[in-house]
Order: sequence, then C-alpha cells, then structure tokens
Amino acid sequence: MSSNHLETHDGDRLAALGYHQELSRVLSLFDNFSVAFSYLSPMVGIYSLYVVGLGAGGPRYIWTIPIVVGLMTLVALVFGELSSEYPLSGALYQYGKYNVGPRYGWFVGWIYGFALLATVASVDSGIVTYVADLMNIWFKTDLNPANHVTIFVITGSVILLSAMLNSVGAKIMGRVARLGVYVETIGTFGVFIALAIHGFHQGFGFVFTTQGVQNVAHNPFGVNFGGNWWTGAALVAVLANVYIFFGFESAGDISEETVDAARQVPKAMRNALLYGGIASFVLVLGLLLATPKSGIGTVIAGGIPVLLAALPSWLQDFFLVMVIIAFFSCGTAVQGAGARVAFALARDGALPASNALKKVSPRHKTPVNAIAVGTIIPFLFLLLVLVNPSKPIHILWFTYPAKINALYALVSFATSGIYLSFFLTVLGALIARRRGWKPSGSFTLGKWGLPVSIGGAGYLLLMLINIVWPSSLSSGRAVLFNYGWVTLLVMLIIVVIGALYEGVARPDKKVAPHSVDK
Repeated sequence: MSSNHLETHDGDRLAALGYHQELSRVLSLFDNFSVAFSYLSPMVGIYSLYVVGLGAGGPRYIWTIPIVVGLMTLVALVFGELSSEYPLSGALYQYGKYNVGPRYGWFVGWIYGFALLATVASVDSGIVTYVADLMNIWFKTDLNPANHVTIFVITGSVILLSAMLNSVGAKIMGRVARLGVYVETIGTFGVFIALAIHGFHQGFGFVFTTQGVQNVAHNPFGVNFGGNWWTGAALVAVLANVYIFFGFESAGDISEETVDAARQVPKAMRNALLYGGIASFVLVLGLLLATPKSGIGTVIAGGIPVLLAALPSWLQDFFLVMVIIAFFSCGTAVQGAGARVAFALARDGALPASNALKKVSPRHKTPVNAIAVGTIIPFLFLLLVLVNPSKPIHILWFTYPAKINALYALVSFATSGIYLSFFLTVLGALIARRRGWKPSGSFTLGKWGLPVSIGGAGYLLLMLINIVWPSSLSSGRAVLFNYGWVTLLVMLIIVVIGALYEGVARPDKKVAPHSVDK
C-alpha cells in the first residue's frame, strides 16, 4: 500500500473516531518501536535496579526476567488489539473511554498521566550520578551527586532539553529514540562482550544460586526473608524486573503520529518488550558472570561500576556516556508519551484549561502546551528532592522512614500507578468483551482474546498487590521498594484527588460525545 493510501486510511479511521488529523504523521514502525523501547530502556532499569535485585534474590533473580516478560507479553497482546482498534493519542485513556465509558476512561487517563509525569522526574534524576561521575573524570570537578542543588540543576536541565526536542517535531523525538535503541544495544550486548573478553570470574552454575540471601545472616541488605527464597526473597527480587518491563504501551500514545498505526503499533509494542527482555537478560547475565570471587557483597557495596572497573578506563568512560544517553532518551520518550496523554484528555475537554492544552503548533505539528505540562509537573515533582528526613517521621498509623528522599517515594508510585492503569485497561477490555465487543482492527487475538486478557489481568493484579502491599519497614519489600505504607498512600492520594475533581467538575460529561465509535 502506498504512503498516500496509508495516509488516507489513517485519516479515515481517525475521522470515524470523531477526530481530524492535527499532529504530523511522520513516524515509521522503527520510530514507533524506538520510542517504546527507549521508554522501557533495559539500561536505565538495570543500572538503577541491578544491585537491588541481586541483593534481594541473589544471582537466581535473573530467572525472573523471562517470567515477567512472558506474562507482560499477555498485556502487550491485549494492548496491541486495543491500539489497532483505537489508534489514537493517549492510548490507555482512549481504550478505557471506548471500552467502558467516559468516566472510566478519564480515571485511567488521570492515573496513567500522573504516573508518566512522575516517571519523567524519576528517570531524569537517575542520570545525575552518571553525569556527575563523568564531569568529575573529564573536567576534574568535585560534583556530589547526592547534593540537592546538583540533583536539581542536572535533572532540571535534562527535563528542559527533552522538552525542547519534543516540541520541535515528532520526527526529532523519533530520532532521539532511535539513538536510544542503538545506545541500548551497545550498552547491553557490548558490556557483555567486553566483560567476556576480559574474563568472567564465575561459571554458568552461579546464576542458579541464591548465595544465601534468603537468610538474614547472609543478606547484604540485612533484610529477613525467613530463610524462604520462593515465598520470600523471590517475591521481592521480582520487583526489580517488574519496575522495568513496561513502557511498550507508549507506542500507542503516539499512534496519531505513526504511519499505518493500526498495523504498526501492535508490532512495535511486542517487539519493544521482546527485545527489551533479551537485552536485559544478556546484560544481567554478563554482570553476574563478572561477579568477583569475593562474592556479591562487593557488588552490592560498589554497584555496577565495580564490575566495569576491570575494563580499560577509556572503555569505562565510553559505557558511562552510553548510560547517560540511554537515561536521556528514556526521559525524552516518557515525557513525549505523557504530553500526548494530556493532549488527548484536553482535546476532549477533560482537563482544566483544555482549550490551551489542546493547542497544536502550526509549524511543528506538536502539542506544545501539553509538552509544557509534561515539563512543569516533573519540575514540581523534582522539588520533592528537598524532603529527606534525618529521622523517622510518625504520621497517623504509619512511619515515613529516615533518609528516604521523597522523590524516591514518587518513583515507587510511578510504577504502582502504571500497573493500576494497566490493570484497569485490561479489565476494561474484559468488560467490553462481556458486553459483546468484537475487535475489528488489523490485529486481533481471535479466540485467544478472552484467555489472554484474563491471564494479563491476573498478572497485573498480583504484581500490583506485590508492589503496594504495606509490609513492615524491616521487610525486604519495604526496605528496597515501597517503604511500608508510603507507596499505597501516595497512590490513594492521587486517586482521591482525581475523584474529587471528577465529582465536582464532571469532565466525563465533556468526554462523553467523543466516546462513541461512529
């Protein structure tokens, strides 16, 4: 099919759903895949969470990667079917709106949008350590990555740079994401090859061991799993990968800027998740096999740089640059996705100042004001870096732990918010099927639609509970991930604020005229 025919087909489907083409439809399948893959970002996830996964589950935690990727593939298949049926900006918001109703869709969009913008702040703040290290090496500076001013300046600069690139056209966003794919490939497979050439210190059997982390006496974090790996350590260690393997859905957020979106977006989602899983497994395998004979305690204490220290200094610097680019590409992709959700909600009149937020740049064909929201809100979240109590704070029935930066608590919400919005979206697809919905897009699951949707919903619900469960602050889950009650409470606060706004302003009434597939 020629590009003109594809453009006409895309426009016809958009018109059938009640919209006209405002954004620039310039992204190819590879561009769309690149944005989704850059958001998922194996390098960002592993460089952020490898030590946590290793300390919680030992080397055996690597085997939770194929489990999480396999089960999340069920979700990607459901989303693929929905994106093919409704190839619209805002993805999850649109799916909930059409499958269940305007109020349901609005809540999904509210939760998902907040989670995305919280993710921008968390991802971009993760770049600080690596930028500071590189600056200190190259320019002999003395930047402290834990300093509040350093964190704010570097993270804020990254957020602004991403906003500028996102504003000047979807094609630029696609090129940044393409760069991210190349960098991720080098930074995952390249690190494995470099470590292998230098010489691994462990045999393959090492990756099947726990190194006794399920016992408090041998756990490098000092957390107590009661001697149970499967029912204790594994349930916490799996979160190190649960926190990584999403973001593929952002392929749907940019549907209106993707050529032949109904066919290409479902492919991009599946490919991003599959390639992300393979790249992550290879990188983690290389890091595990490179563990020094002194044991995992050395790695827990010094992080991934301890493993790379054996490489030539120029190669260490090269991989450091790759990590920085991966973080930047990831943050840019997430910001772009979050802006599209804000644009989609505003276009339906579902946000305050919707008339301004739905504005599209006549020159660049990008939702410039929605991108501004995707810049300002992460900046406000970034102010949480200033909240870092020196001692535990007792609030009502729970305790906010000492020396836990409030921005980290927001990071934990970002994942729980994503999983909640994912679960509501798949649940919405199940509700639609029960009402008689029969998918008619270019990609459908056929008779497998119901069992795949049930499997995906079951996985999301179980992992959501695993993420937010408010266990004791001395437990592995609380120490390493959700800080006891904090993650659950932050999520409830976001939901309650949304409920209050929805109950007073009733944005669903403005969404309703846009919720019928004509």
